[in-house]
Amino acid sequence: MPKAIILFEIDKSFGPNILAEYYLKEQDKIPTSTLKEFSDKHAKKNLIDVYIRNNDIRYYSSKINAESLKKDNLFLCFILQEGEDLVSLKSIFQNVEDKIVQNFTTDKKKLTETLKNAINSIFSLIQKLQEPKIIKETINERTKQMLDEGKLKKARELIDLGEEIPEKLAAEVKIAEQLLSEKEYRKARKGFLKAAELATIIQENEIASFLKNKGENVGTFPDLIKKRADISKELGKRASELENNQLYLYNYLIDPIDRLINVSNTLEETELNDVLIKLKSNSQRASRLAKELHGLDNKIREFIKKIQDIEF
Repeated sequence: MPKAIILFEIDKSFGPNILAEYYLKEQDKIPTSTLKEFSDKHAKKNLIDVYIRNNDIRYYSSKINAESLKKDNLFLCFILQEGEDLVSLKSIFQNVEDKIVQNFTTDKKKLTETLKNAINSIFSLIQKLQEPKIIKETINERTKQMLDEGKLKKARELIDLGEEIPEKLAAEVKIAEQLLSEKEYRKARKGFLKAAELATIIQENEIASFLKNKGENVGTFPDLIKKRADISKELGKRASELENNQLYLYNYLIDPIDRLINVSNTLEETELNDVLIKLKSNSQRASRLAKELHGLDNKIREFIKKIQDIEF
């Protein structure tokens, strides 16, 4: 479960502005520099999803689909707990997004309460997936309501389903998570989608949506791995051109490095991400030095020409 959730907008003239925020611990406040970095990547580079790691703290931000509000500049940021997997958080994003759009208001206090409820709903969902007993209790409450409403047939059907499906659901999720850890992405996708079907049968719609989204997210991993290999080859080709002393090409490395960073973030490859960030930092520095060197080279040539033009 994330330890903070921040709703912000990006104004083209003034930059990022926090509309509401909720923290499990007040000391986890998002730094202004991190918020600005999100703003730059979302607004200037047109990135929908942005992942930032700063001093071992992980931040994830994504654009909210707020067409119904006629807004195109709303973003939601999470601060991740240690050990929390990004793919699960991305998979639950739509559920949280829907709650925010449905309850959007200019009242900051009410909006903060909506964020708090969103955090609580994530916690509840995770608990249900870990403890089939909680799902059974929820089903019991629902069947009692059906009986009170006189819906005897539907209540009996739900009681029967509630006896076996929560355990099957938990088992399917456990298998899918194991396959995911073993990088069996296609099999893991099938497992999550099968679990989503079971959740739908017992009317656990939030769980079903989460598992379906997680399955679809995991299903993109094979293509992302291929994409990473292609970008790595492109980066290697560009780097090889530097051997010909074409120093201006350092700047030419930054785009594929940025694309590799985005892919490695999605795949949560921490070690590779660290290397890429250092590579980008050094490439940017080399690019600045190359530009300075180019300017000095022009001045040196200019001075040499002046000397040659003097008649001795």
